[in-house]
Amino acid sequence: MEETVQQDQPDGVPPLALTGERTLPDVPAENYWFRRHLAVYEWVAERCAGLHAVDMACGEGYGSAVLGRRAREVTGVDANPEALEHARLKYSRPGLRFVRDLIERHEEPCDAIVFLQTVEHVQHPAELLRRFKEMADTVFVSTPNLLTLAPPGAEKSDNPWHLREYRVDEFRSLCRQAADHVELYGLFHARKLRAHELALRAGWDRVHPALRLTRPFYDRLVPAISASDFSLRGDRLERALDFVAVLR
Repeated sequence: MEETVQQDQPDGVPPLALTGERTLPDVPAENYWFRRHLAVYEWVAERCAGLHAVDMACGEGYGSAVLGRRAREVTGVDANPEALEHARLKYSRPGLRFVRDLIERHEEPCDAIVFLQTVEHVQHPAELLRRFKEMADTVFVSTPNLLTLAPPGAEKSDNPWHLREYRVDEFRSLCRQAADHVELYGLFHARKLRAHELALRAGWDRVHPALRLTRPFYDRLVPAISASDFSLRGDRLERALDFVAVLR
């Protein structure tokens, strides 16, 4: 249980447990996925400087807090009561508020909407993105790359929370149904994760089990991963871990 529950939360803030629906900070075993999400939030935050931003499906609230470092005002929106109460208690600061509401229903004129790692959960994504674009000048959307998430040849991973996963052309087409101008980027491994990726290609997966190094190695690697071990760029998108679109 300790491996799936947040550690060392502030006094009075109940820890959340992993369910597979969303990532969480402060869970060492989950650090890879948390930092992978955080890298995109930090990239988006730089583009929201001085703006009023709405973080749709904000979950635990860490992303809204990151946006709040640069944005003038941030509203985190989520329908989960446990996550919202946690976010309100943990990330209380001027200019940052959390609202319990359905993302399909929330109305709030703003400069930017941030909608990360959630479009794959949505029943009618094109309709929702069009609605977001009516509310905001700019919409930031991210989603995992089907080709790096699902087994080869599969149309979806085994994540039960995902209704649809996208290839790059499919995601671009979806975004263009909502906006005239779409900028598309990919998230890739960098620094030590890039080195690990190259080691895997060289046969590391055959070496560490034989040397009985698997658990010690990954027990040290995973908690040491930071957001700087990921990078965003606009080329070779078919190989990206995640896609990030800017709708204008």
